[in-house]
Amino acid sequence: MADSLQDKIRAALGGVVNPRLGIDVLSADMIRDVATTVTGKVRLSLLLAPEDDAALVREVYRAVAAIDGVTELRVDPKDATQKPPRKPLPVMDTSPKAAPRPPAQTPVTYPKLGRIIAVSSGKGGVGKSTVATNVAVALAQAGYQVGVMDADIYGPNIPRMLGLTGAPPVLNNRIIPLQAHGVKVISLGVLIPRDQPAIWRGPIVMKIVNQFLQDVEWGTLDYLIVDMPPGTGDAQLSLVQATRVHGALIVTTPQEVSVGDALRGVKMFETVKVPVLGIVENMSWFECPHCGKPSPIFGSGGGQRLASEVGLPLLAQIPLDPRVVVGGDTGAPAVVAAPDSSAAKALTTLAGRVAEMLPSLVPA
Repeated sequence: MADSLQDKIRAALGGVVNPRLGIDVLSADMIRDVATTVTGKVRLSLLLAPEDDAALVREVYRAVAAIDGVTELRVDPKDATQKPPRKPLPVMDTSPKAAPRPPAQTPVTYPKLGRIIAVSSGKGGVGKSTVATNVAVALAQAGYQVGVMDADIYGPNIPRMLGLTGAPPVLNNRIIPLQAHGVKVISLGVLIPRDQPAIWRGPIVMKIVNQFLQDVEWGTLDYLIVDMPPGTGDAQLSLVQATRVHGALIVTTPQEVSVGDALRGVKMFETVKVPVLGIVENMSWFECPHCGKPSPIFGSGGGQRLASEVGLPLLAQIPLDPRVVVGGDTGAPAVVAAPDSSAAKALTTLAGRVAEMLPSLVPA
């Protein structure tokens, strides 16, 4: 069965064309390490060059998943610039060497994208995507033209939070962003299967960031909100190398473990000369739905302590509200679904403060 399944896989991949090269992915030597089991499990590697369209991962996945007899599939994208040899070399140099680094990229200005604002955090689980989504929708409600670029390629949650499904259409080789609540959206979450793990290395991350900036038909925006992955890694560096970022919001919770990680995020943006607009403290307290009494279940004062340490304003304290959680799961942001809630009011005020402070702090 394994041999016949391998033949079917080769036939299916022969129909997947790399538009950059004009030939199929097999002829382009992009497929490696095809492994199958007698129960129909398949795993293979797809070598992507920085110039390749990241959507090829989805096309390869679809082609192989449609084969009769495939019960489970995993496609591992790998960096083609570090293409492994097909056969091991007889002699291996074990001396330590520095890892190769991609060439530096000169940032490009995109005037039609308006003010580009990165929403970042030092660690995951602090509500960074919730803040990014609600700030974007609140700005749209205020009459601005807003786009959201989901650069959290390892955990792209923006589509779910805005109730978006399905791949975006392509017209004249331009990706048409999806829209929800008056906001234009692009995300890796609508370009690859939901259960496909995103295993991306630096050059591929740079390619995705550039494609989202260059190949998406954004129109003319006032603000482009960029939801970053947690931490200070490839995506953050790729963004600031690709274009000018006008400002960053750092999201934390009151917990000291979160504040410590957020401090590193502040320092990273300062190092790459991106103005940090201020600190956003999320989950500041739980507000009792019956009596309104606040309970600081994650501690208190962490956001203000961080803001004071780095000399930045504490732009918002957002209470923990179950309606925010439900709205994020159902595609109804709090500023839309529960505009009178304390959390929604704090998020709307935050959006207003960002719109007021950017022109004076960050010249266009």
